[in-house]
This record gives sequence, C-alpha cells and structure tokens, in this order.
Amino acid sequence: MNQPEDSAAARLRQLTRYHREHPVTSAEGHSYTSATRRATPTAPGLPINVRVLEHIDQTIAEVITETRSANPNPGPLPDDNADIYRWCVEATATAPEHVQQRRDTLMYRHRLEHALAAGDTTVIRRHRCPDCQAPGLFWQPAISKAMCVNRHCARRNGNGRHRTFSLARLAHEYIQAQKNVRHASAT
Repeated sequence: MNQPEDSAAARLRQLTRYHREHPVTSAEGHSYTSATRRATPTAPGLPINVRVLEHIDQTIAEVITETRSANPNPGPLPDDNADIYRWCVEATATAPEHVQQRRDTLMYRHRLEHALAAGDTTVIRRHRCPDCQAPGLFWQPAISKAMCVNRHCARRNGNGRHRTFSLARLAHEYIQAQKNVRHASAT
C-alpha cells in the first residue's frame, strides 16, 4: 500500500530519521531540567532527544490501543514503527464508518504532532479557524494549541480573546471536511 507523501507514517519516518541523524550535542533535550551549568554528571548524556523518543513511543502505543479496541485480533505488529499506521488501516478496514473516522482523525492528529515535534509549524498555518473560517492559524507552543489571530473572530468571542484550538479539534474538523467532500462528490 503506497502511503501519501505527507501522511502520519511519512511524518513519523521523517521524525525518526531526523532523530537518528541529528544527535543531541548539548545538555538541551536530555532531560526536563535546564541546560545551565550544574555539577558534572556521573554518566554521559544520551545522544538523543528523550522528548522525541517519548513522543514516538506514546503515539505508537496510542495507535496500538485504538486499533485493538476496534479489532481485538488485528494480527502481529509490524517491525518498522512507521508501518504501524498501515497495520492500523488494514486491521480496521472493515470497521464501521465511525470507527474508521476516529482512526483517520487520530492519524491526522499524529501527522500534525510529528510535524510539530520536528519543528514544522507550517502544518498549522494551512488550517482555517474552525469558528470563523479565517485562514492561517498560528501555533502557540507555550499552550500547545493553534490560535486564530483574526480580530473579528476575537470580537465575536465576546471577551475579545483570540480563540485557541487543540490538535484533536483541528484533526476532527479536517477529517470531517474530507468526509463531506467525498459524500458531496459521490452524489
């Protein structure tokens, strides 16, 4: 099965490859503590970014859990981590439509998360605001949400604050829009 170039699997492969090819060369990325001066460690730091490794492990575990909830006997896990999405699609191919939509939403959210973990915030800018449909959301790393900076949208909000959206909401909106396009073109 050919994967689209910008799928969750492609983003996971890219993130894993980047993770291996660009080892961490400073204290930054080894722990959740500051990279400022401190006592000499007794063991050398890991040459990998632990946060990225944890992210990869968590997303794979989430796909496995979601797949097994839809299909209790999905078959053996693939050897390559990026093939986990192909495995999931194959195991849920005959599942009810709402289960497949939940799967697709999860995979699209993972695609966004993988891109953000690799530093690509442009994946957020391509989305429209779910409330006002204005183009060009901005990623806010401090709160881990996308923000609509349209002032008219903020004014309609009632409190004048810019609206923020989770990746799960953006993924749901995107997959729902794709589903609507497919149904409209089928009729």
